[in-house]
Amino acid sequence: MGAPPLPRPFAGERARPGDCYRDFARRAADSGVPANGHHHENYFVPLTERVARLLGREPGTSVTVRVRRPEALPVVIRTWQDEAVILRAVEGVLPHVPRCLVRGDGFSINSYVEGVALSSICGNGKPLDTMHIRALARLLAQMSQVRRGALPPLPRIWPRNDTDSRGFLRTLAHLADQQIRQPNRAAFGGLFAALGIPEDALAEFAARVPAMARRPYSLLHADLHRDNLIVCAGEQPLICVDWELATYGDPLHELATHLVRMRYPDHQQLEVVAAWAEAMQEVRPSAVAGLNKDLWHYLAFERAQSVFPDVMRAARSLEDSFTQKSLDQATAEVRRALEAAADPLRLRRVPGEKEIEGALFRWLASRTGRRHPTDLVAKATAWVPDGRLPLSGDFPETAVREALKREGAAPAGHVFKGTAHLNTVVRVPGFQDPVVIRRRLPEACRREPGFLSEHAVLRAIEKTRVAVAAPRALALGKSHPRESFAIHTYMGPGDIGRPPNHPVHGLLPHEADGLVDQLCALTAVDHRQVDPVGGVLSENGNFFHWLTDQLVALVAELPKRSQQLARHLGLPEAGRLRQILSRHEVSPRVPSLLHGDLNPWNLIRRDDALALTIIDWEMALVGDPLYDLVRHMHLTPTRPEIRDRMFRRWERRLPSEYTRDWRKDWQLYRSLEIVRSAYIDLDRIVTGAGMDAPNVQRAVDSYAVTLAVATGFLGLPVRSTVNPHVARTSA
Repeated sequence: MGAPPLPRPFAGERARPGDCYRDFARRAADSGVPANGHHHENYFVPLTERVARLLGREPGTSVTVRVRRPEALPVVIRTWQDEAVILRAVEGVLPHVPRCLVRGDGFSINSYVEGVALSSICGNGKPLDTMHIRALARLLAQMSQVRRGALPPLPRIWPRNDTDSRGFLRTLAHLADQQIRQPNRAAFGGLFAALGIPEDALAEFAARVPAMARRPYSLLHADLHRDNLIVCAGEQPLICVDWELATYGDPLHELATHLVRMRYPDHQQLEVVAAWAEAMQEVRPSAVAGLNKDLWHYLAFERAQSVFPDVMRAARSLEDSFTQKSLDQATAEVRRALEAAADPLRLRRVPGEKEIEGALFRWLASRTGRRHPTDLVAKATAWVPDGRLPLSGDFPETAVREALKREGAAPAGHVFKGTAHLNTVVRVPGFQDPVVIRRRLPEACRREPGFLSEHAVLRAIEKTRVAVAAPRALALGKSHPRESFAIHTYMGPGDIGRPPNHPVHGLLPHEADGLVDQLCALTAVDHRQVDPVGGVLSENGNFFHWLTDQLVALVAELPKRSQQLARHLGLPEAGRLRQILSRHEVSPRVPSLLHGDLNPWNLIRRDDALALTIIDWEMALVGDPLYDLVRHMHLTPTRPEIRDRMFRRWERRLPSEYTRDWRKDWQLYRSLEIVRSAYIDLDRIVTGAGMDAPNVQRAVDSYAVTLAVATGFLGLPVRSTVNPHVARTSA
């Protein structure tokens, strides 16, 4: 780390000192390649005669010029803004740290620390020798000797009690949200949402912090990695530099950030922890309280908050160099960060590489005017239409391209990620309503198959002009990188930044009426437009048998582990299930178009007579209209009085050929759906598929009841072990 000479002599004998320092810093920045920090670039240069005289130093003395990077992303937590004040407070206890000689607007000149960065002699992932581990531990213990009174005032958000470990970790989580996520929300919020990171992820993490042992607060460096440790030949073998992120709090936070950022090999982690505990025991024994239990909470926080800067840095790297190789590297980095944060942030699922690549590409393409190839936007908006859905006159190809162009720039509040689709809401100039771009998630797993094309169903409803509140299908096709998409009219609130309101706790009376009226209106849709032969099944009274065949096929195709656990819990295998269900019959009724999946998240509240908008028609089918009503009651919490109200209104509004014998048959459909849930929910427990959906989680939580009712209907004994989470281990 020798100091290179300045390119030309410093001039300006008559300049004011402030101008001299500023010019010196500018010339230093022109002198060579910097060593980068979080928000600074560090230049190692000798003092000119004029500046040396102003600082009272010898000409040629090496110094470090730190220049703030104005374009740097806010990706770190800052307790204090002035590093110079921190260095003054530390120098009495750690006399070898740099001293701030002068600070100006956007730069500072610090004393130079002789030595070499630890990273240059022992890179990330390599084990550190025992001598340096012990020196590091002593260094961390020394920091605890810095008095709080010597430090700058703490922000108001800080815990009042200087031993409140739980409060400190919660404060860190809130600061990470305020200083990292929120300032970057406008540029990256939509990307975070597309990757499945909830906006309240850090707030929820803070709320889950458990009770912790009390430890006395101390000064923390908070960024102690190999680049910030200088190996010296003197009495102090290691010296800390770059104190801009220093803070005051639980010393376990220091240990955790050090373990993560030093990237020790796995076998050396315990050695470092033991050395830290031994050194801290000598100077402040109470700082070691609860070490074995509480350290992991800080390690979890480090992984949780790191997902935001890691994703942002990966995305920003593509602005400088966009190639397939750089996209692959950014995709891998994002995947690694998401996997690390998945458990502490309780992410619903970690997207696969194809899904991450698509999200990064669309984000980059939306950054018009940035440093990327000029053909990037053209590639993002190019699409191959699906000939099955001709474009409508009011939404031409130019509108499709404009929607695709705006997709990657959509803010977080306009991106809704479900278990099967990524939905992005945008406004297209010249089109009255907002539209939603729906992309099926490549790794989405849905055991229940779809039978009709969603776009064909929506076009049939639109052409029939029935009183059904459903989206319009506007476009269907594929875009780069080889992803299928559909564009529908958006049916959520007029304020598209506000999330849709779903009847998750059940329907209100007027909503029950509105849904029944729409189901009745579906009987007027000519289902032969979307399924020329399907209706024959129900007319001949075979719809129930067709449903049972579909259920038997589903059971036969479950993964082996799911089938083993089903048998362990007393559920029959596919052949035996077919025999049992073949005993039952239902009366024939005139068929109609059915939605097929009327769970609460496919219903959106609205302020008109229809009361509800029905979305996500991917499981639409043609069959017995009674089935749609009963399946809705199975999927949605339905109070008995609401159930009776819906049945009465449904029977009253439809001709008898649609409703005959419904009182005899509805319980049979209900029992069949409970049996279906017994298998599907069990498979979700085993595989984890779809567990991110609230309705799925609710169903799984009540699985013991579902299993008991299903086996009772099938006439089978209930096994003593009905907890699938326990039985899964033995299956």
